[in-house]
Amino acid sequence: MKKRQIRVIVADDHVMVRSGLRLFLLAFEDLKLVGEASNGEEAVRLCHREKPDVILMDMVMPVMDGVHATLEICSQFPHTRVIGLTTFYEPEMIQKMLDAGAISFLLKSISATELAKAIRDASDGKSTISSEIQDLLKGRRPSSLHLSEYNLSEREREVLACIMSGMSNAEIARELIISISTAKFHVSSILDKLNVSNRAEAVSFAMREGLISSSDSKESRN
Repeated sequence: MKKRQIRVIVADDHVMVRSGLRLFLLAFEDLKLVGEASNGEEAVRLCHREKPDVILMDMVMPVMDGVHATLEICSQFPHTRVIGLTTFYEPEMIQKMLDAGAISFLLKSISATELAKAIRDASDGKSTISSEIQDLLKGRRPSSLHLSEYNLSEREREVLACIMSGMSNAEIARELIISISTAKFHVSSILDKLNVSNRAEAVSFAMREGLISSSDSKESRN
């Protein structure tokens, strides 16, 4: 049986970057390029026409930048996932894009295999944040914030680390040796305590407030 194709739009103002991403997508049968945009405004228009599953969104573009485009797309097309891509280490801009609704954020130096996995995970609602970006954002958090302020239990902290590693409820259940219903309960409790509405917002919030370090999320995979 042929695998479902994930419809992808590439938004970047550099022709060479778009060309490289186009060639990359051609190498994977389950990833289909359905449009290219040179700025955020074009990306929003393409979403209306193509209804993509995933958008690879540059952070800095003319006319409309990646932050505002992500905000528009996530509000108008809740089933479309945005993956932020950047070569710039600008934590405030990256955080704004995550807050706007980007489910994942990666450096453009990521390997083809890692990017393909991030696209597939994003299509399934799983977040991927490169370790470099996690470390960058961790450096911005206020030192006065503590995990106890959010009343997360030790188990909920473990579940949050799993969420930040991109695990589904079933994967969390296997990792922590608990039932899927228990995993769902902990995820729901975490979203409620952090006052966020979905996993992507939980990941963004946890990184911004320094609740879970990049090493914690990596250890949950070991």
